[in-house]
Amino acid sequence: MERLCGPKLPFWVANQTLHTDSPDLPECFQLSVLSWLPCVYLWLACPPYLFYLQRNNKGYIMMSILNRVKTVFGLVLWIVCWTDLFGTFHELQQGDSKPPIYFVTPLVVGMTMLLALFLIQFERLRGVQSSGILFIFWFLSVLCAIVPFRSKILQAKYQSEISDKLRFTTFYFYFSLIVAELILSCFNEKPPLFSNIDTDPNPCPQSTAGFLSTMTFWWFTSMAIKGYKNPLEAKDLWSLNKRDSSEVVVPKLLREWEVEQAKTHSAVDQSTQAHFSKPTPAGESNHVGGESSPEEVEVLLSKQKDPKKPSFLRSLIKAFGPYFLIGSAFKLLQDLITFVNPQLLKLLISFTKQKGAPTWWGYALAFLMFFAAFLQTLILHQHFQYCFVTGMRLRTSIIGAIYRKSLIITNAAKRTSTVGEIVNLMSVDAQRFMDLTTFLNMLWSAPLQIILALYFLWQNLGPSVLAGVAVMILLIPLNAAIAVRTRAYQVEQMQYKDARIKLMNEILNGIKVLKLYAWESSFKEKVLEIRQKELNVLRKTAYLGALSTMAWTSAPFLVALTTFAVYVTVDKNNILDAEKAFVSLSLFNILRFPLNMLPQVISSIVQASVSLKRIQDFLSHDELDPESVDRTNTATDSSVTVVNGKFTWAKQDPPALHNINLMVPQGSLLAVVGHVGCGKSSLVSALLGEMEKMEGDISIQGSVAYVPQQAWIQNATLRDNILFGKAYNEHKYRCCLDACALTQDLEVLPGGDLTEIGEKGINLSGGQRQRVSLARALYNEADVYLLDDPLSAVDAHVAKHIFDQVIGPEGALQGKTRILVTHGISFLPQVDNIVVMVEGRVSEMGSYQELLKQNGAFAEFLRNYSLEDIIEEDEATEALIDEEENFPDDALSNHTDMVDNEPVVNEAKRQFIRQISIISGDLENPKSRSVRKRLCSERKHAESDSEKKLPKVEKLIQAETAETGRVKSKVFWEYVKAVGPLLSLFICFLYGCQSAASIGANVWLSQWTNDAAQNVTQENVSMRVGVYAALGMAQGVLLLANCLLSKAYSMLRAAELMHLHMLQRLLRAPQGFFESTPTGRVLNRFSKDVDIIDSHIPDNIDIWMRTFWYTVNVLIVCSALTPLFLLVVVPLMVFYWWVQVNRTQLINNSNTVCVCVWAGRLLLLCVQFAVVDVTIILVVLVLQWGLLGG
Repeated sequence: MERLCGPKLPFWVANQTLHTDSPDLPECFQLSVLSWLPCVYLWLACPPYLFYLQRNNKGYIMMSILNRVKTVFGLVLWIVCWTDLFGTFHELQQGDSKPPIYFVTPLVVGMTMLLALFLIQFERLRGVQSSGILFIFWFLSVLCAIVPFRSKILQAKYQSEISDKLRFTTFYFYFSLIVAELILSCFNEKPPLFSNIDTDPNPCPQSTAGFLSTMTFWWFTSMAIKGYKNPLEAKDLWSLNKRDSSEVVVPKLLREWEVEQAKTHSAVDQSTQAHFSKPTPAGESNHVGGESSPEEVEVLLSKQKDPKKPSFLRSLIKAFGPYFLIGSAFKLLQDLITFVNPQLLKLLISFTKQKGAPTWWGYALAFLMFFAAFLQTLILHQHFQYCFVTGMRLRTSIIGAIYRKSLIITNAAKRTSTVGEIVNLMSVDAQRFMDLTTFLNMLWSAPLQIILALYFLWQNLGPSVLAGVAVMILLIPLNAAIAVRTRAYQVEQMQYKDARIKLMNEILNGIKVLKLYAWESSFKEKVLEIRQKELNVLRKTAYLGALSTMAWTSAPFLVALTTFAVYVTVDKNNILDAEKAFVSLSLFNILRFPLNMLPQVISSIVQASVSLKRIQDFLSHDELDPESVDRTNTATDSSVTVVNGKFTWAKQDPPALHNINLMVPQGSLLAVVGHVGCGKSSLVSALLGEMEKMEGDISIQGSVAYVPQQAWIQNATLRDNILFGKAYNEHKYRCCLDACALTQDLEVLPGGDLTEIGEKGINLSGGQRQRVSLARALYNEADVYLLDDPLSAVDAHVAKHIFDQVIGPEGALQGKTRILVTHGISFLPQVDNIVVMVEGRVSEMGSYQELLKQNGAFAEFLRNYSLEDIIEEDEATEALIDEEENFPDDALSNHTDMVDNEPVVNEAKRQFIRQISIISGDLENPKSRSVRKRLCSERKHAESDSEKKLPKVEKLIQAETAETGRVKSKVFWEYVKAVGPLLSLFICFLYGCQSAASIGANVWLSQWTNDAAQNVTQENVSMRVGVYAALGMAQGVLLLANCLLSKAYSMLRAAELMHLHMLQRLLRAPQGFFESTPTGRVLNRFSKDVDIIDSHIPDNIDIWMRTFWYTVNVLIVCSALTPLFLLVVVPLMVFYWWVQVNRTQLINNSNTVCVCVWAGRLLLLCVQFAVVDVTIILVVLVLQWGLLGG
């Protein structure tokens, strides 16, 4: 530096800087280090930042007043710097030679100001509203300029005249401008043109928050105030950031997963291309000479490797890894800052020993310790923010991927993946990934902290640290063995959980039958049997967890014990004084967190690896081939064409349909008939693409509407069930209601068509559900209609009405292509063609008369019905027809649907009898059809004038609510009762004793260090080490007892009792409860909530109890040693209590919106509901970390 500054300007003067009561830095140091530091930062940060801006263009921001002012100030700064430079040249011409530093520094700073000026404009063109890079640059510039600012004031104060007026003036211009730039950088630019923020009515302020607001979470203040005043509702929340929405993150993960699958499939194809089939016999070989080549034989004999499965983990890393790495960078920075405080503590202790040290040393060290802790906290919460957002994205995308997969897996895959497994995958397994991401960085951060701590301990205590390293190494095999066993138990537990949820789903689906037959007790015993097996596995896991927790929690103490013991015993000259003890202790406390977190992270990784394999296996299931049905073929006039079709439900199963050949002309009505189990519904499934196509071709022209045998009804109003997302058209809607005989039902329903229909149509009869399903298809206006026996669930006269008004030649669907699966033989004379199915084959096909003349399977099918039954049923049907004439508007829909309670064969026979009679009745009374049409037309005209005003109906399915305000003491008391009141007190007492042993060890160590001042170290070494070891061992034993007593016994007992009480109350609930409560809501209680009771609550209680007792003991010890401590800590405790109360109130005021979603078209709704759920999770996330950290 002497070349730059010259001999007159020394770079460092200790007496002027450190050993004085009025410290100041030399002018050379100010002109070089302090001036260059911000410049070096900006030039180093600029290349990657420009690359980032080039890749992320958010739009164009118009030139604003703020931007103009910043630009002008930047230009003036450049002029000021170059004024210094030209002033130096002028002095050189005058013969006043200056050192090179006076030329270099203005040049460097001036070029840096031009770079800052360029960044201001480039960020504007790229849509950056607030620049973190420039904020840090201006902050560093101001921070480094404070020392010259003070120095020049002191020089002016102690000198009669300012020697260098030009540089004095330009510096204060420079200082004023950089302070102004720092202030201006705290404000935001306007949003870019054509951005989503401009069109969003309620945008999240995080997307427009400045750098300072983002780092301190200040943008959340308005929501915190609103939540403090009133309970938060979904409408109060901001819109979710686009980048966090499920419509972005789910496709992102699916794209990466498809790439992984494509790579795997291509690798498998390449490996199989080299393998030939069995060699052909001699004389039939394709090769000249009829013999296989040696190369082929070698390949045939080579052992084929098992194909690799696509890696779901790699897909997750590619999709969300880059964003997560930003949080990892914050974590790395926080880890490095963590080790600053022990070094500052070492300096502070040495400062207290030096009697003649300047006072400002202590203030400077205290300020640096505070600033390091503040910066560490700020960076740590940014790290958590990135981790939580990544966890949310993981959870959302995994749920979306599983939900999508569940809609398109093959029938063979559905046999292995039960409903219980899919529910657990979306609720439990997806949550495991979110929980893991919070502390996943500890996987590399913990070893880094351990290495750094051991390095500084080596500097402090020397080779004695190797004894502590040996202790940690000995714990690794133990933990590895525990992790292996825990993973095995985790797999077993998830299997039992899947079986339990599957059984619960079956119970909920068949609850009506279960209650009618009084089977509650037997099914309860089945559930409890599986639950007991699950608890046994959890208990084994708790035993291993207790052993692992004891080992790793005691590890910091064991490391400290062995290190201190070895240090004081290997050499008599080694004295454990306060500096070595407390600096080492602070490093051991840093070591405590990674050593405590490492087993939890390993346990979470083990659980997540099990979940990863389960999810990967599920997502690797075969999917239905979307190309199995050709929808683009326009070469034929037929709407539906099947050529040589051969279909099966699973590839390993024998074919269910053989040699299917169909050609359905446009606008025709095709009936499919046959005995029960002959393959009629399978044929419809094949046309929908839900069966595996082994041979042949299928083509369907136009859109398809499907009416299943069992009507699918969603939990919505009757109108919404019919519209199914389509726009409401009054005339069209009323026509659909009339045609499907639903008009009279609207008068019976309490809210008309706005009546809420329960889950699975629980408050509708079987016939009503079927007619609603048919009305939905009719309103949809598709080109091809696949009707799978829609008339089976309605009475004969209702079936006739629906056939005439909807399906038949003169119905609403005339002109549409219709394929009707039916047992209603009476309608067959009116159809265009009939297909007769026999044992999965098309036996006959033709018109009604043609098939009768052939006297084949169709004629045999008709002859199977008894003439006596026809006569008896004819009499009953005539009575119904007379009743229908008296009540033409529809006594139809109010008849009890007897079909639901009859055997299948009798149902088919009775329908045949009724319908044959109706046909004969129609032949005798040809006016009936015209009368019906006239009445329906009159009714349609009368009701289309205006909708009836219906009374307000109470909602059937009530929205799930969450408790607001504080958690009631009753809730805690219920859990305490489940654990056992006396046992709970004893556990609390053990936690207190464990914490007291920990504090006692530290107090004993403090007394140990006092021996150095009294020169009695060697006499008391054995006693000091022995007592210190005893206190540590007591702490470990108490911790083990706590874990076994709480996690392995009492809390599992509480989990067992709470599950038992919940199951008993569920099975004893009235039928109305199941009609008004969605199945998904109940399953969530038995899957995710039970998992929280089993696993999360014990861990949270353990953390809370340890923290509580440790805090109490620290307060007691500090207050006893330093009573003045109470004057500071009491007001802080009151303030902290107030913050916690408000924080708790705000969290509880954030009502979580729980939603249930459905399939098919509703995947989009699933995305929208996930957006709401993620928005609320984001609020709680920022609340937890923003208010505490910011």
